Amino acid sequence: MDAHNSIVVDMEGVAFEDHGASADFPWPEIRSVHYKASPNGKSLMMAVVLPDGRFYECVVEAKPRAQLGEWFGQLAAVLGYYRPMG
Repeated sequence: MDAHNSIVVDMEGVAFEDHGASADFPWPEIRSVHYKASPNGKSLMMAVVLPDGRFYECVVEAKPRAQLGEWFGQLAAVLGYYRPMG
């Protein structure tokens, strides 16, 4: 989380909060989850894609910047557990 946004990935699914507006995506309603670093390397950018092709995005700033690498490691493990490939 940062001062304005948050992303939670857990056993329930994915939840975004963007400047006070929240959206919850349960695992059965998610087709895929994508994430990457922002072009400046300071933020986590995540997108949730639904089965009908709609997608939702959220960006969370990492402070300190090194936290972004920690988030990537944790996300890989959590997404691998709840959304295994294949």
